Amino acid sequence: MFTCWLGRLCRRLSTPTGRITHLIHGSHSRRLVLSSQRRIPELSSFVARTNTCGELRSSHIGQEVTLCGWIQYRRQNIFLVLRDFHGLVQVVIPQDESAASVKKILCEAPVESVVQVSGTVISRPPGQENPKMPTGEIEIQVKLAELLNTCKKLPFEIKDFVKKTEALRLQYRYLDLRSFQMQHNLRLRSRMVMKMREYLCNLHGFVDIETPTLFKRTPGGAKEFIVPSREPGKFYCLPQSPQQFKQLLMVGGLDRYFQVARCYRDEGSRPDRQPEFTQIDIEMSFVDQTGIRSLIEGLLQYSWPSDKDPVAVPFPSMTFAEAMASYGTDKPDTRFGMKIVDISDVFRNTEVGFLQDALSKPQGTVKAICISEGTKYLKRKDIESLRKFAADHFNQEVLPVFLKDNRNWNSPVAKSIMEEQRSELIRLMDTQEDCVVLLTAGEHRKACSVLGKLRLECADLLEARGLVLRDPALFSFLWVVDFPLFLPKEENPGELESAHHPFTAPHPSDIHLLYTEPKQVRSQHYDLVLNGSEIGGGSIRIHDAELQRYILATLLKEDVKLLSHLLQALDFGAPPHGGIALGLDRLICLVTGAPSIRDVIAFPKSFRGHDLMSSAPDSLPPEDLKPYHIQVSWPADSKGKEL
Repeated sequence: MFTCWLGRLCRRLSTPTGRITHLIHGSHSRRLVLSSQRRIPELSSFVARTNTCGELRSSHIGQEVTLCGWIQYRRQNIFLVLRDFHGLVQVVIPQDESAASVKKILCEAPVESVVQVSGTVISRPPGQENPKMPTGEIEIQVKLAELLNTCKKLPFEIKDFVKKTEALRLQYRYLDLRSFQMQHNLRLRSRMVMKMREYLCNLHGFVDIETPTLFKRTPGGAKEFIVPSREPGKFYCLPQSPQQFKQLLMVGGLDRYFQVARCYRDEGSRPDRQPEFTQIDIEMSFVDQTGIRSLIEGLLQYSWPSDKDPVAVPFPSMTFAEAMASYGTDKPDTRFGMKIVDISDVFRNTEVGFLQDALSKPQGTVKAICISEGTKYLKRKDIESLRKFAADHFNQEVLPVFLKDNRNWNSPVAKSIMEEQRSELIRLMDTQEDCVVLLTAGEHRKACSVLGKLRLECADLLEARGLVLRDPALFSFLWVVDFPLFLPKEENPGELESAHHPFTAPHPSDIHLLYTEPKQVRSQHYDLVLNGSEIGGGSIRIHDAELQRYILATLLKEDVKLLSHLLQALDFGAPPHGGIALGLDRLICLVTGAPSIRDVIAFPKSFRGHDLMSSAPDSLPPEDLKPYHIQVSWPADSKGKEL
């Protein structure tokens, strides 16, 4: 037995990816860690080339190489630049008669044609080196060339600096993928996912499990895509997430589950949303919020790109109530200040009408934000635009207060503010002479929400004028906790809906309120925010069948039959469990600084959810629909047309 074990160990260590494992005893648990010894990937194994275009250096001079790639551009029929995924290299086109066939191929092939060249790595002549090019010290003296495929006239140039509409990029996505930026984004995404797998599976014993794509309708949440079946009147639904399956895996004793999961939501596309998206889905048994948060902090720290500043842990945390009060949103961007300040006490005896009216109501408050250097960077039209935004979107009045030398006030409300109110306001807001204060009054949450939006609008305006508030190289992580368990339904405020999903456990301190004041119950939900974007969310789950049934049937008034399988499973010894899902597309978008998640997905949908390359979704003839017992009911003005 020992001989067999030793043989297996030697074979493992002799493979290119062989690693030595060690057991490390930490303060809380034993961790399986990998040695840092790794081989450089073999980028030219199994293929026709000997090297990649971007790897050649002066140390390769004299070597015979074979390269494959696309013709980036050609200069005077003497040089051409060959490109592959790894970089660029200059190729010298032979000019002598004996190599006429090679010259013909390389001079006549259109740009973006695919060629294979063989030759010798030589140094560039003195003075012709290109320090901006990693391969700028060498070039290839070509001996053989083969045209592998020619390229027709392109709809746009494959260069990052060439401006292209997003619609054109999506229509010819296979060409857009050749760009340096798309190559960088997708390869970085691959590396981060691989590191996450390594951290979860190899270091912490998670099991990678695929869950079904064809499922059934789930109560609450976003709208789901419907898939017809051959049984009349019966349909599958594409899952919004593997939520129920991962809970059932905990009941099944899998203990630590992980999946790079495809998820689907039938909702309008936005810059940070897609109808189909990917999340890093995680669930654990016998865990609390602290354990989940520590796991995710370690996961991000481990998988973070090496060319960026290391991730500092632990991440700070903030309650939902604190986030709303200080930033007017549950996903605050903490890279800059401009916090919301409650100045209600300053105006208790005010003579300003709308302030008096607001403070006379039970939830009435006066709130403000201070825009540093506002008088220097903001124009009158900017202030009017901000006030119009607040009126149009929130039906909320916002008053600007301008400060000048010697505390002279130039504001519509200035005449009604007494000197002591001015001094107290300046103290509370910590204002300077070049500040602009935006002030509003009303119900607490509404006043905070409008100022939270204006805070971001002001940041956009100030940065457009050259003031840097949000450092793009800074990654500011934040946990937001203690969300409400329920919210009033928009269409019927007298009824409740889950703030996140109906499987979230209530806060232990608030369980008694479920039966008397459910609106006051906090949840064990937690969101991870990065630079003002939610990149993850999770919760400790309900593992008690009776509590789950009460919340579904009594409080949410949902049909428990839809979830009978889950309720039954919870009755068969379900362990306490919790989990989280990280939005992979959004995370990679922020890490790369891409303007949209469509720039970090290989084949995304358009803003309207269409695939412009293949023209999906598409219509089907009646004979293809017949087996599914479906007929299309065309709108009166669109009969016979494709929708």
